[in-house]
Amino acid sequence: MSASARGTARLLSGAGAAALLLPAALLLPAAVPAQAVSPAVSPAAYPARPPAADGKKGQELPAMPSSFDPDAGGEGEDVPCTPASREKAEKQDWSRQRLDLDRVHRHSTGAGVTVALIDTGVEAGAAGLGGRVTAQGAAGDDCVGHGTFLAGLIAGTGGDSPGLAGIAPGARILALRGTDPRGRASAGLVVKALEEATEARAGVIAIAVALPRRDAALTRAVAAARRAGAVVVAAATPDPPRLGTDEIPARTYWPAGEPGVLSVADMLPVGARPDNSLPTEGIDLVAPGAGVVSGGPRGTGHYLGGGSSTAAAYAAGAAAVVRAARPGDSPDAVTRRLTATAYPADIPQLDPYAAVTTVLGDSAAAAGRAAEPVTVRDTAVADRATGRATVFVLLGSAAVLSVLWAGFAFTRARARGWRPASAED
Repeated sequence: MSASARGTARLLSGAGAAALLLPAALLLPAAVPAQAVSPAVSPAAYPARPPAADGKKGQELPAMPSSFDPDAGGEGEDVPCTPASREKAEKQDWSRQRLDLDRVHRHSTGAGVTVALIDTGVEAGAAGLGGRVTAQGAAGDDCVGHGTFLAGLIAGTGGDSPGLAGIAPGARILALRGTDPRGRASAGLVVKALEEATEARAGVIAIAVALPRRDAALTRAVAAARRAGAVVVAAATPDPPRLGTDEIPARTYWPAGEPGVLSVADMLPVGARPDNSLPTEGIDLVAPGAGVVSGGPRGTGHYLGGGSSTAAAYAAGAAAVVRAARPGDSPDAVTRRLTATAYPADIPQLDPYAAVTTVLGDSAAAAGRAAEPVTVRDTAVADRATGRATVFVLLGSAAVLSVLWAGFAFTRARARGWRPASAED
């Protein structure tokens, strides 16, 4: 069966088939319950109910914001943090089923790999993350909660809900701040975080923020991280998606647009990007980015989130499981493996199970290494020699056949007493 056929079979079985049968209402943004978030939180345009894998009505969960409403409070004023969720997901969500995480974990859990997460910070003691998060200074205080939410998708164990484990539950998280306490990103903060991740020799760097303008210092920081051996994964667009009817021209966001960075965007259960997604170019992969369930910084409840940052977190976790399974591969080889084994679509769809288990050809395995110079030789002389040898072989064969036939005819003639052959003979 071809790779395309296998991908189609996967899409039409299990979670893929269920996703195709989902009512459209479950795939579109819905209102978030008023009691679900703090008034200071600007909830993303994600459904309040995660799409259910069995096609039934999903369970209501509070939304996880990516940042606080910039109009809430004034400068220097405290903003209420995202409150603890009082709800728990009752079953595994569609994203984990689509990514086939139960089978992925039989081959690799990302053990031994450190993933640096650049976002709003991570609460080291959050449910399912205890003992595997390193966070210094402000990065250990996640008031928004978004960074902790993403950390759960990357390396969470699921706590008392093991079906909601992350993609690389054996990996470690290095929490870094790329935003201010309200979740507003800046190039300076992302550059500083990248430098810290590079110094710590993180195997994978996940950048959950996207900036509208390129920055020279950011370009240098990304290049330094890649030279140090890190796989750099970045959200293709900012979160949350903008609402409204005004058409927004496609643009490149940074650092996703930097050379060598794996640019990841969000997708719905049916594989398409959300209608309200910010348009961009140069997307390498899409991954689940709507109706995704994870934990938060406070309590043991669950939240609902999405967007390109969520998709990038999943891709970073996939990079971790590949690095753990193939420690000798270069960062470029890991990136190439993630894209080469993705489910074929208009934009390739992340398939971590295929990335861990597929045996690629030499050309794919050699990705990331400098191309060796090819010597072009004049083969005319060799070709002429080969032609002459062929002629000699044919002539020799004809001579041997002539001798054999002559011997056969001589024997027959002598047996007849040298008489001419008759019809009876």
